[in-house]
Amino acid sequence: MAVITAAMVKELREKTDAPMMECKKALTEAEGDMTRAEEILRVKLGSKASKAAGRVTAEGLIGLYISPDAKQGAVIEINCETDFVAKNDDFVGFVNNLAKLVATTDVADVAALSAAQMGDATVEVTRLALVGKIGENIAIRRFQRFNTANKLSSYVHSGKIGVIVDYSGADEIGKDLAMHIAATKPRALDESGVSEADKEAERSVARLKAAESGKSPEIVEKMVEGTVVKFLKEVALLSQPFVKNDKQTIAQMLKEKSAAVSGFALFVVGEGIEKKTSDFAAEVAAAAAGQA
Repeated sequence: MAVITAAMVKELREKTDAPMMECKKALTEAEGDMTRAEEILRVKLGSKASKAAGRVTAEGLIGLYISPDAKQGAVIEINCETDFVAKNDDFVGFVNNLAKLVATTDVADVAALSAAQMGDATVEVTRLALVGKIGENIAIRRFQRFNTANKLSSYVHSGKIGVIVDYSGADEIGKDLAMHIAATKPRALDESGVSEADKEAERSVARLKAAESGKSPEIVEKMVEGTVVKFLKEVALLSQPFVKNDKQTIAQMLKEKSAAVSGFALFVVGEGIEKKTSDFAAEVAAAAAGQA
C-alpha cells in the first residue's frame, strides 16, 4: 500500500480545493497516484453537487460591483441553503467575483453567465466544485447590469439587501438614494412603472374592504381608486417621502439638489422563494414510527 503523506494531501488540496479528508481518501483509493486522485475527486464532487441540486436555496448573498469610474456596475443574487454558508469565505469570494464578471461582460442571462469563463474554468464548473467542497446547493438566481453616462452608487445591508442606483449629482446624493431605496423598497422609479398586476392586486383588496362600508357602488369605486392612488405614491420612488427629511419627497429633494435619478435595482435575498420549515418533533416521531 502506498504511503500517503501530509505533503501529498496538501498538494492535492491546493490543486482541487477539496476538503482535506476527501483528498486523503482519494489518494488512498488511487494508491498515491496524484492524477488518478484528481479524477476520483472530480467524480465525488460532481456526485455531491447532484445530490444537493434538488434542495431549496433561500439563503445567500447579494453581490455588488461598481467600476472605479462609476460607469459600470452589477448586482447579483446567489443563493445557498443556510445562512452559515452565506458567511463562508469561499462563498463570499464566489459571489463577489461573479458580480464583477457580470459588470464587465455582456452575458445576457443566468445560462450565459454559467457558461462564461472565470479564471481557469467556467462559472458552472466553479459552482459545482464549490457545492462539492461546502456540501450545500448553490444557485445563481438573478442579476442586473448597469452601463451609464451618469454615475452609479450602491448600498448593501448585511449582504441581504443590495441596491445600485443610476443618478446624476453629488456623490452624497447617490449614497442617500441607495440607502433610501434599501429602507423603503420602492417597486418602481415612478407611478407609471408600477406593474398592472400590483395595481390590480391592490385594487382587489381595496374593493373588498370598501364593499363592507355599505356605501353605494359609485362611492365604493371612488374609495377604491383613492386607495390605489395612495398605494402608487407609497411604492414609487420619486413620490416617497425622503427618509432623511420626510417633509419633502424624493422628487423635491432631487430638484433642490439639482440632481436626478434614472433607475435603480433592489435585490433582497430569498425574496419570493418559499422556505422549507421543519417540524423537528414530527421528524423524530416519524423516524421512531419507521423503526417500530
